[in-house]
Amino acid sequence: MKVLIVGAGIIGMTLAWKWIEKNPQDEIVIIDKEAHEAFHASGKNSGILHAGFYYNTDSVKAKLTALGNRLMKEFCYQNGINVNETGKLVVAKNENEIETLFELERRSKANGAGAYIVSQEEAEKIDPNVKTYKYALYSPNTASVNPKEVCSVLRKKLEEKGVKFLFNTPFEKYKQSYDFLINAAGLYADKIAHSFGVGLEYTMLPFKGLYRKYTQKDKIIKTQIYPVPNIKNPFLGVHFTLMADNTIKIGPTAIPAFWREHYAGFERFDLSEFLEIVSLEFKMFLKHKWFRDLAFYEMRFYNPKNLYLEAKKLVKKLPDMFRNYPPGIRAQLVNKNSLTLEMDFLVEYHDNQIHVLNAVSPAFTASFAFAEYILGEGNEKGNIGTGGYS
Repeated sequence: MKVLIVGAGIIGMTLAWKWIEKNPQDEIVIIDKEAHEAFHASGKNSGILHAGFYYNTDSVKAKLTALGNRLMKEFCYQNGINVNETGKLVVAKNENEIETLFELERRSKANGAGAYIVSQEEAEKIDPNVKTYKYALYSPNTASVNPKEVCSVLRKKLEEKGVKFLFNTPFEKYKQSYDFLINAAGLYADKIAHSFGVGLEYTMLPFKGLYRKYTQKDKIIKTQIYPVPNIKNPFLGVHFTLMADNTIKIGPTAIPAFWREHYAGFERFDLSEFLEIVSLEFKMFLKHKWFRDLAFYEMRFYNPKNLYLEAKKLVKKLPDMFRNYPPGIRAQLVNKNSLTLEMDFLVEYHDNQIHVLNAVSPAFTASFAFAEYILGEGNEKGNIGTGGYS
C-alpha cells in the first residue's frame, strides 16, 4: 500500500512512525510545502512536555496527554535527546484563582497526570523565586525538550525505515497516485479537507504567540512557572519556559493573527486569507464578549513592556533583561456555525482518508499517543481497511 502523508510536522511524522511500525512493507511518502521538517508549529513551540492536568476528563486530550508525555520521553531517552526534567508550578495571584487551582488538581488525578496541590511555603522550596497566593499546583512530570531536535531525529529514523520525504511540494502540486491519504497539514489541514468535502463546518483561525528571551546567564527560575489559566479557553497565559538548554523565555501571547502565517510584519502575507480571517474575527468579535475581551487583552502584548510586566506577576524578582525571540502561530480550529473554538483534538475520517483538523497544544506532547489513537480509530471505523494499518 502507498500512503501519502501531507505535513512533515510532529503529527505527520509520528503517524508515519506508528504506521510503518506495524506495516513495514508499506510505502510511505511525506510531503510538505516548506523546505524542511517542522517548519511551523512543530519547530516553533516551546518544547514543553505537558503532564495532562489542564483538560476536561472526557476529552481526547485527557486520554492521551499523560501517555504521550511518557512515550515522548521514551523516544528522547532512547535516541540521545536531552530531556530537561524541570517540573512545573502553576501559581495563583489571588483568592479567586484558588478554586480553579483545585479543579486542575481534580483533573490531574482523573487524567493520571501526577500533579498535586502544594502550599505557598512548599512552592517556594521548589523555586525560591516563585510568587503564589496560599497554594500552587506542582507537576513533577512536566519537562522540556528541543522540538527541532526531536523532529530532526524522528525524520532521520523514518528515513532509515524507508519513509520518503518530499519538501517544497504543496499538496496541490503532488500528482502521484496513492492508496491512502493522511492530512496532517496543520495551518492548512482544513483547506485540504475541504477539497474533499470534509469538515466544511470548520475553518482555521491562527493565533500569534510572541516570546521574549532572557539575556543573562543566571538561572532566575528552577522550574516552569505558569499562571492559573482561564479553563474556558485553550490558552494557558503568559508564563516562564525553562527550555531544554535552560534558556529562559516568557510568553506566549495568543493574539488573533490576520493571516495563517502572520509571523512578523507582512511576511507571507496572503490577501485572500487576510480577508477571510478578518471577516471571521469580526463576526466573532460582534458575537462573543470573551473574544472581544481576549483580543483587547492580547493585543497589548505587542508592547514588549506589557509582556514583561505580565510575567513579573509570577515571580518575586525579574530583571528587565529580555530581547525578542522568534514567534509561533497556533493553528486553532473554529466551528463556523457557532463561531466557537474547538477545544479538543479533532479528526475526520472519510473513505481512504484521515484528516487531522485540530492538533493544538498539547499535540506535540501527545503526538506518539495521538498517532496510535488516530490510526486505531481509523481501523475501528473501517476507513483504513484490510491490508492497511493493523
